[in-house]
Amino acid sequence: MSFFKRIFGWMSAETNAALDSLEDPIKMTDQGIRDLKKDLDESLQGLAQVKAISIRTRKEYEQHRQAAGDWERKAVLLLQKASSGQIDAADADRLATEALSKKEQAVQAAATHEKMVNQNDGQVAKMEQNVQRLKSQISQWENEAKTLKARAKVSEASSKINKQLASIDSTSTVSMLERMKNKVEEQEALAESYGEIADSNVSIDEEINKAIGPGAGSSSLALEELKEKMKLGAGKSDSTSASATNEGQSDLDKLKEQLKDK
Repeated sequence: MSFFKRIFGWMSAETNAALDSLEDPIKMTDQGIRDLKKDLDESLQGLAQVKAISIRTRKEYEQHRQAAGDWERKAVLLLQKASSGQIDAADADRLATEALSKKEQAVQAAATHEKMVNQNDGQVAKMEQNVQRLKSQISQWENEAKTLKARAKVSEASSKINKQLASIDSTSTVSMLERMKNKVEEQEALAESYGEIADSNVSIDEEINKAIGPGAGSSSLALEELKEKMKLGAGKSDSTSASATNEGQSDLDKLKEQLKDK
């Protein structure tokens, strides 16, 4: 049938690489199934029409066959009435002959309609077989189309993920991480630079306190008190001996000597 030729042609076109590059195969598949459903509707309409003709032909066949039997019974009845003297024998023969002629016509018409009924039944059976086959094929192709659509979605999603993974290089994530690393190193270097500048601005008092450690303020006070004691002690001692001993000594040397005596 024409729709089978069309589906084979469509399947051939579907495998054509040029067609695949121009149109979406999924959309083409859906359109092909819609076309098949349209052919199925037309086939169902044709099947209904052929069935209607077959039904009408069968009824006419039954009517002609019944008419043939009726004309035969009428001819028999005429002959019986002529035999019983109810009607004239010549009229009975004439009428019975006409009845038998009508019977023959009905028999011939019944035979013609019987052939038509057989032909129609054969066409109906063949069309029903083709329609059922087309229904089965459409159902199978719809299921396959659903499966292929689902596979297409999965493959598309996998392709996107793989493409994203494959595109990770120096121009994307790695590059951003390198820029972030350089930025952090610049910030760390800048912080260290500021720290060195801050250390260079420390006063001598802060440097001494830092070297002495905690309690530097109290140690400085004790040192001043110690210096005062040393001055007082130096005034009370023998001036000659002290002069000879301390002449040419700095405060630091004097402090060291004092610490040795203690």
